Amino acid sequence: MPKIKLPTKSPRIDMTPLVDTFAVVLTFLMLTTTMRQPEPATVDTPFSISEKPVPDFNTMTFLISADDRVFINMDNGPDTAYKFRPKILAEMGKRYNIEFTESELREFEKYPSSVGIPIQKMKEFLATNNNQERNAMQTGIPLDSADNQLASWILFARQVNPAIQASIRGDANTGFPIVKKVLDILQEYKVNRFNLITSLEATKINLEEIQQ
Repeated sequence: MPKIKLPTKSPRIDMTPLVDTFAVVLTFLMLTTTMRQPEPATVDTPFSISEKPVPDFNTMTFLISADDRVFINMDNGPDTAYKFRPKILAEMGKRYNIEFTESELREFEKYPSSVGIPIQKMKEFLATNNNQERNAMQTGIPLDSADNQLASWILFARQVNPAIQASIRGDANTGFPIVKKVLDILQEYKVNRFNLITSLEATKINLEEIQQ
């Protein structure tokens, strides 16, 4: 008696649920991700061969432009619930008799770039959403002996976040006097260890020289 041959069907994989999942994830990322704000000054960092990464958290970064303007940026720590940035600004306000509102503190907290303005203009800076107006206000943080606001930023940043580390990102054409002034202020507040941010230099390896 002949065997009954059952019809065979090739397996079929339905990719529709997977595509739907990717579409939902992509939509979520597009709605929640914020574009990185460009720095207020273009800085062409010098080259080095160091591959040590800059810490992602607990950092205050000093940006020094080629025209000797100094900017500062700090993060909120490993957990945004710490809210280090608005706390530092609030302390700066107390130091200079400026009362920042809750909305101004929140605006400063979410501002994703460096700031380099006198604290007296901070309210005006936070009140505008026009990037051109904000860039025009970025004249650099005062650090002369008569009004050393950079020293106050360092002091309150370390008080609010004792684990904070300093990083310096300077332009390759930045003059040494302004760099020395920033270093002197850091050392005045016992910050003797800091990171220098550079660009990784590509090196060519000559195999013939190595073999010799």
